[in-house]
Amino acid sequence: MERSKSLPLQPPTYGNLITILSIDGGGIRGLIPGTILAFLESELQKIDGEDARLADYFDVIAGTSTGGLVTAMLTSPDENNRPLFAAKDIKNFYLNNCPKIFPQDSCPFAPATNMVKAVTGLKYDGKHLHKLVKEKLGNTRLRQTLTNVVIPTFDIRCLQPTIFSSYKINALLSDICISTSAATTYLSAHYFETQDFTGKVREFNLIDGGGAANNPTLVAMGEVTKEIMGGSSDFFPIKPMDYRRFLVISLRTGSAKVEGKYNASGAAKWGVLRWLCGNGGSPLVDVFMQASADMVDFHLSAVFQALHLEANYLRIQDDTLSGAVASVDIATKKNLNDLVRTGEALLEKPISRVNLETDGYDARNLETNEEALKRFAKLLSNERCLRLARSTHGHNYTNWKQSYTPNATICTKNILKFVKIDS
Repeated sequence: MERSKSLPLQPPTYGNLITILSIDGGGIRGLIPGTILAFLESELQKIDGEDARLADYFDVIAGTSTGGLVTAMLTSPDENNRPLFAAKDIKNFYLNNCPKIFPQDSCPFAPATNMVKAVTGLKYDGKHLHKLVKEKLGNTRLRQTLTNVVIPTFDIRCLQPTIFSSYKINALLSDICISTSAATTYLSAHYFETQDFTGKVREFNLIDGGGAANNPTLVAMGEVTKEIMGGSSDFFPIKPMDYRRFLVISLRTGSAKVEGKYNASGAAKWGVLRWLCGNGGSPLVDVFMQASADMVDFHLSAVFQALHLEANYLRIQDDTLSGAVASVDIATKKNLNDLVRTGEALLEKPISRVNLETDGYDARNLETNEEALKRFAKLLSNERCLRLARSTHGHNYTNWKQSYTPNATICTKNILKFVKIDS
């Protein structure tokens, strides 16, 4: 019998949880969640075998900007209908391609040149990124991904967010990735057209959705809620807004230690140009990106805590970045490798939550991010096993599990608590 290739993740209706993975935007800092995801996938492989991939465990994977690109890498099918990239491949993809996407100017006048570019035009032409995305994703459409995908963008023509979701808009995944990566002042806006199931043409004029949903976790949960309200059989008998059913991992790409970077007396003198562009970056972009990410975490932390379900929500983040590692585009070899090491160090840090009263992040408990990911890996594996056992694949479950994982006996005992498996 074939291994996991023939047994995709069964719908939540057969399980106890709705599993969501969310990845923030942040340019080259995508190496940080990439490093964390490689660790999570390795833990799943320890439980369920070397063929295990993240797309086998999550009902929805959501990403904004660089997070959207990682989402596509993890969920796009290859010629064997398995993920195009394993999580461990993300690191080398970024190390090899970021210097070409964000070419560095070694000229001593580069800072002044970049300032002029930021004011008069785009900092990068985006040609390598567009070519790379189109080559890797080809003609893959959103509904062909191996699990449901949610990627936010922003339509500048109608001035509102556009959410690309496997549940509705079936556009080319390459167009979506180019759009969500179109960070203002860095890369060009993207125009494309697509047809709905009736043949009606819809046009899009898109930029990076980071200002609206740099942390797309709540957007992903909203898409699921709409499916439940619409009566989808995948979620029967789950009720709308039943947060008790959600199991969420949300990854930030890190942020700069910004306390003291700006102040009211200085900002009071700024004009449009200073708000948009300064020596330390764009204050306006910093404001929108930081608020977009932190408010979602603040809301979800409060909700899960109120329901005594803190163990179901994991937000991994670091606000202590400084210097080049805090940038989104300094793609030197040294800085990219430093970002990998930053991600590895983040695994050893305690879980933290945004605290709007103390202007920072507080350690939640003594559990480290690494320990939490190991715990989530077990929960994800057990949920997948349970769904397979309860679904129409249940009669083949025992044989499949024995051929797929070294922990078949342990997992089967766990499943038998919930459902009888036909042998």
